[in-house]
Amino acid sequence: MTPLADPVLLSGVTVVDPAAGDHENAAVLIGVDGRVHATGPREEVLRAAGANTAREVRTSGYVVPGLINMHVHLGLALPGAMSEAVDGDNDAQTVLLMADAAARTLSAGVTTTRLIGESRYLDITLRAAIRRGAVPGPRIYTACHALACTGGHGWESDALQADGADGFARATRQQLRAGADLIKVCVSGGIAGEHESIDTPQLTLDEVRAVIETAHAWGKQVTAHAASSATVLPALRLGLDGVEHGYSLDTETVDLMAQQGTWYVPTITVSRCREFFELHQVPDWMMQRALDAGPEHWASLQRAIAAGVRIVMGSDMPPYAPFDGTTATVREMEFMEEAGMSATDVLAAGTSRAAEWLGAPDLGTLSPGSWGDLLLLTDDPRDGISALRSLRAVVQGGRAVRDDRHELIAWTM
Repeated sequence: MTPLADPVLLSGVTVVDPAAGDHENAAVLIGVDGRVHATGPREEVLRAAGANTAREVRTSGYVVPGLINMHVHLGLALPGAMSEAVDGDNDAQTVLLMADAAARTLSAGVTTTRLIGESRYLDITLRAAIRRGAVPGPRIYTACHALACTGGHGWESDALQADGADGFARATRQQLRAGADLIKVCVSGGIAGEHESIDTPQLTLDEVRAVIETAHAWGKQVTAHAASSATVLPALRLGLDGVEHGYSLDTETVDLMAQQGTWYVPTITVSRCREFFELHQVPDWMMQRALDAGPEHWASLQRAIAAGVRIVMGSDMPPYAPFDGTTATVREMEFMEEAGMSATDVLAAGTSRAAEWLGAPDLGTLSPGSWGDLLLLTDDPRDGISALRSLRAVVQGGRAVRDDRHELIAWTM
C-alpha cells in the first residue's frame, strides 16, 4: 500500500473499541505508515505523537475498528441462478467477479475477511493483488480449497476431494504449499448439497485426525464445516480449532467447546434468509432445508452464548449482500445480539475477537501500532449493534475508501 503523504488526524469523534477502550471527544492519529499512532483526547494525541503537522479532519459521530468477517466466499455461486450465470471453468471471469465482490465487501465496512473455500487458488491471486494495491479489497486470510471426501459437501463448488488418511494429509499439504493461512475441512453434509443431509457424517476419524495433525505440525489451525454434535464432538476430541455453522449443537458439545477454547462462527443468517434465497432463485429443496434448520440453529447459538463459547462473526452470505434493509454482515451481527449477546460482545466478535483467532494483534482494534482500519458511524453502537446501519465512511490503512458525506476528502488529498 502506498504510504500516506502526511500523518492524518480524525478528531471530534467518540471512539468505541471493545479491546482498547472507549474515548469521548477523541482523536485518532494515523501515521504515514497507515497505522494508528495514538488514540485519545486531541491535544494529548498530538503531544504524545509529536505530530503537529498532521492533516486534520474534524467531524462528529462514532468510530469503531474495521469489521472482520470470518466466513466469506468471494466466488460464491449457490445452486440455481447464481451458478448458472458463472462459467466455473473460466479463471479470468471468476477472479474478476471475486475482485468486484472484494471491492463491495470493503465498501460495506469489512476491512478484513477470512475466505474458507474458493476455487483454483484464485484467492491467492486476489490476495496478492490487494496487498500490492492493484485492486481494492479487504485484507484476506484464506483456506484456499475446502477439503471434502469424494462427493462430499462442497464438491460442486470445487472443494478438493480426497479419501483416506493419506489422501487428506496430502490435500492439506497442497493447501499449505499454495499459501493457505488455515485449513477448512467438511466433516458433515450441509445446506447446499443436494444429495446429502445436514447431519450426515462424511469423514472417518482417521481422515479428520490426518488433517488436524498435518495442519498443526505446520503451525496452522483447522476449522470445520460441521452441522451437528454427532460430527463436531469427535473432531473436538481430536483437537479441532473451530466450528463453522453448527446447526445443531447440544449442551455437551458447547460445554466442551468452551472448555477447550474452540472458536465458533455461527453464520446464523444462512438459516433465516428467505429474502436472499428468493432473490437468487435457489432451488426449493435448498431453501426449505435452510429454513427448516433455523429453530435448532438459533437454539444452538443461544446454548453456545450461555456456555461462554468464543464466538466470532461470519456471514457466509456475501458480506455486502442487501438483506433486511442492511447488509448480510450487519444483519448477522444483529441476529447475534438478538440471540443474547451484548452489543459490545457482538462488536468484539466482529473486530478484536476475530483478530485474535487470526493471530493478528494489529487488526480489530485502534490501539497504537494497529492498522488504521476504522468505520465512521452516525449512531452509537453501544446502544445496539444496529448502529452499524448508520455507516457513512470506511478507512483502511489510513486511506478513506468510502466517504458518503465527503467529510474525508481533505484527508486523502
